[in-house]
Amino acid sequence: MTTTATDRDAPATTAPLSARRVAWATVALAVGGFAIGTTEFVTMGLLPEMANGVSVSIPQAGHMISAYALGVVIGAPVIAVFGARLPRRALLVALMAAFAVANATSALAQDYEQLVGARFLSGLPHGVYFGLASLAAASMVTPERRGRAVSRVMLGLPVATVIGVPAGTWMGQHLGWRTAYGAVALIGLLTVVLVLLLVPATPGDRTATGRRELAAFREPQVWLTLLVGAVGFGGMFAMYSYIAPTVTDVTGLPKSAVPVFLLAFGMGAVAGTMLGGRLADWSVLRSLVASSVAMGLSLALFTMTSQWFVPGLVTAFVVSAVGAVLVVNLQLRLMHVAGDARTLGAALNHSSLNAANALGAWLGGLVIAAGWGYTAPSWVGAGLSLAGLLVLAWSVLLHRRTS
Repeated sequence: MTTTATDRDAPATTAPLSARRVAWATVALAVGGFAIGTTEFVTMGLLPEMANGVSVSIPQAGHMISAYALGVVIGAPVIAVFGARLPRRALLVALMAAFAVANATSALAQDYEQLVGARFLSGLPHGVYFGLASLAAASMVTPERRGRAVSRVMLGLPVATVIGVPAGTWMGQHLGWRTAYGAVALIGLLTVVLVLLLVPATPGDRTATGRRELAAFREPQVWLTLLVGAVGFGGMFAMYSYIAPTVTDVTGLPKSAVPVFLLAFGMGAVAGTMLGGRLADWSVLRSLVASSVAMGLSLALFTMTSQWFVPGLVTAFVVSAVGAVLVVNLQLRLMHVAGDARTLGAALNHSSLNAANALGAWLGGLVIAAGWGYTAPSWVGAGLSLAGLLVLAWSVLLHRRTS
């Protein structure tokens, strides 16, 4: 077992806990991740219904997705800085209660402006919740098991893409789009109860200050790690954002095959998240390098295999799995390089990933608009993965020089 710097500097275990207690606590935290993943992606499947419901065009309704992403980017650093002194469990409960209210507000919104505002508010707890949940999970286990504990918490997000999003989309299409957000609000309230019952209480860090948390931004490794996520993980979004037209125009399959590819993506993310935790317990830095290389290679391979159903499906699964390994290890890396500002460092990962979403989708759209076809975004993705790998190489060299 290789011990990394991340292992040595991870938060200390709060108290010896049984494996069963840890398992139930991480399940409780993962339920919150499931709710967050569902509300983030179900909007994409219900855009036509939502646009019709508040009397706007579909492109205008797309601003609801952007509003949520903006909430994630803003909420992560702001809430982390001001909430660093609070007990983790109490803050997790408050975040999920606010999340439930914001989603209930989405369900009850009467016009476009109210709905956009509610989606922005729904995104605010996203990054901080995952960051605090990761810190809480890491504090409950021994150093050699922290990667697996964090990956179990983050498992709620990919499971949402496999179960929550399809179920929410079906519910919204058949029972009205408002019911999907109402259901998410109820899951948020369920998370509040589960966290109170199953997650151990931890005292707040009375030494934490906003200035100390913001000091994380003075660390070059924090910026480099965020850049690896925003650029390197943007490669996957360049391909994933245009998977539907790729399946119909390149693979030559009917629209009914698109959900099959989306399911493959979801299953790949579940498998990759579990694998990512085990690899993190081996070595976070080596796992980041390996997953970055694999991401670029698999995206380049998809430009060729997407012509056929089964090879394309398998490659899509691999791209998603590798991406999930990258996400888990980026989370752990940020928890380490932020130093004493662990709350902010852990929360910033999802701000970075939302930036990756915007960058990948934008660049992928540019090459399609230029007439280069629907395989071009995957080539863009491979290029972004290479760029992220170069940033990671810089980070590794700096790590070795300063260790």
